Order: sequence, then C-alpha cells, then structure tokens
Amino acid sequence: MKKTRIAIVGLGMAVTPHAKGLLDLSDRVEVAYAFAPSEARRKAFGEKFPFPLCESLDVILADDSVEAVAVFTPANTHRDIGLACAAAGKHVLMEKPLDISNARAVELVEGCRRAGVKLGIVLQHRFRPAGLKLREILSDGDLGAIVGCSTVIRLWRPQSYYDEPGRGSFARDGGGVLISQGIHTLDLMLSLAGEIAEVTGFATTTSVHRMETEDMVCAAARFANGAFGTIDATTAAYPGFLEEIVMTCEKGTATLRGTELLVQFRDGRKIAIEPDRSAGGTGADPMAFPHDYHRAVMADFIEAVRSDREPLVTGEEALKVHHLIDALIETGRTGKPMAIAR
Repeated sequence: MKKTRIAIVGLGMAVTPHAKGLLDLSDRVEVAYAFAPSEARRKAFGEKFPFPLCESLDVILADDSVEAVAVFTPANTHRDIGLACAAAGKHVLMEKPLDISNARAVELVEGCRRAGVKLGIVLQHRFRPAGLKLREILSDGDLGAIVGCSTVIRLWRPQSYYDEPGRGSFARDGGGVLISQGIHTLDLMLSLAGEIAEVTGFATTTSVHRMETEDMVCAAARFANGAFGTIDATTAAYPGFLEEIVMTCEKGTATLRGTELLVQFRDGRKIAIEPDRSAGGTGADPMAFPHDYHRAVMADFIEAVRSDREPLVTGEEALKVHHLIDALIETGRTGKPMAIAR
C-alpha cells in the first residue's frame, strides 16, 4: 500500500508527541520534510527524529508528492500557513487552536473548504477511550437526557512558563487558560453534552501570575438542549489536578476525570474505565503525557486523507469551542450574559 507523504511545519515544544506518533505509523505514512525557520530547532529535532529536514516552507509547498502538512507552529501563524498549504492543494492537520481570533479561525476554515482540502484539528482528548465510551453510552440513550454538566480544569503553570516571550499574550497565543489549555476539555465537553447557548461569568488574571491574559475563569452555562452547567478553569491551581467533566442525567451520572470514566446508573449498574496512569500534563511540565492520543489523531487524519472522508475533528467542529471561548472572555470582560455564536 502506498504511503501518505506528509510534511511537518513547526519543530518546537508541541511537535514531539506528533513525531513519535508518526514513527509508530510508519507503515502507512512517510515524513517527506520537517521544517522550522530556526536552524537551531531543525538541528535539535534532527538529533531526535530520523526525518528529512528542509530550510524553507516553499520547498514543501512546491513538492506535488506531499499530500498533507502537519502544522505545529505558534497560534498566530496558523491561518497564514494553513491557507498557503490549502492553496498548494495540500490537506492540513493543525495543532489547536485554529488561530488567535474567531475571525482568523473562520478565514482558515472557509479557505480550506473552498480549496477542497481537508482540515483536521489536534484536539486529542476526543480520542481517549473513556470519552469514546461515554459518547457511546450517551448515544445509546442509557443515561437519558442530560440535565447538568459541570467542567473543572484546574491546572498549574509556574511563572517561568509565562516568562517565555509571547506566551500568555493575545498577540501570539490569542488568550490564556481557555485557548491554550482548557480548549481540549471544553471541546470534549461540547462534543458530549452538545453546544452551549449562553454563558455568564468572570475572567481574571490572578496574583499568582504576571501575564497579559486570563489564568482563571468561572462561569455558568445554559446548553442549547436546556441543560445547565458550570465551567471552572485555571492555571493557578498548584500542583495541578486532573480535569473533570460531570454529567448529570435523567438515569444516572457520568464522571470523566482525566482518562478515567465512572458511570453510575440509578438502577444500580456501574460502568468504569480505569485511568491511564501515565497521562499527565496538568502540572509544571505541560508535555508530561503519553503520545497515544496524538497518534490516534494522526491515524484518523491520515485515514481521512486516504479514504476521502472528514477527520473526526474538522475545522467547523473546532469553531464551536472557539465561539465558546470568545463568549467566556467577553462575559468576563463585561459581566453581561453572552449568547454563543452558532
């Protein structure tokens, strides 16, 4: 079977779990190029991974044998790189977020759609077995309708994390705890509980950090299906705790805690998935997690390209969590309830 030729753009902190996943998938994918504008980053990456390096994005765009590009660059470059790849006829796998603003994110999504290329987004929490099992249970109707959903994201990042130039800024990252960390759990929540219609709450930068954007958000939510919920997100909670989604339903309650699932039915039944003890990333080292779920994202994207179907997380799907994040920031700024763009 012919291998899918893919290029990597961006060789910073985010690339490692993806590169490990690509090595695991070498029976079906070939890395044609790995590029970063920094010579030092290319050299460091080349010492860790056996992929061909190149010194220009133009080389990748001009090579017709490259079918797809995986982009792991800073958020404020995503739209432009993604659109350049789309214009060259290449499918795009984009690290979250889509970009630093809703307007730029929409331009990326619409541009890829017009160009006829696939746009997959790295929101790997959707690929955890516990979340997949809960999705199955909810779809089967075993829990009945969702009446409440509480999401807690209490992570820890030391000040040294935010001392890196641009990190925690609107110009480079597009925001703080929501778009940089919480986006994964918020996306998973939306994929399970459905879209949110309205939020009202607070957002702030606590005294724990010196940074431009928010490191704490607390909000109440009304879901489009009538359920009520809460969102509690921070990177100021030392030493960092597993994220949690608790779904209160007509026939029982489901709790997702990290990679662990516990479903307790009113009739006495229980369904449980034990946690992956190697999973982490909640504390000072944001990369302290296995690459299994990134590999699953990559495998899904490659299969989407090969079989001409949509990836599990498309650009349109990712826009839903971007709209929610925008509303949470705005309600935190104004103190007024905010409807979610749909």
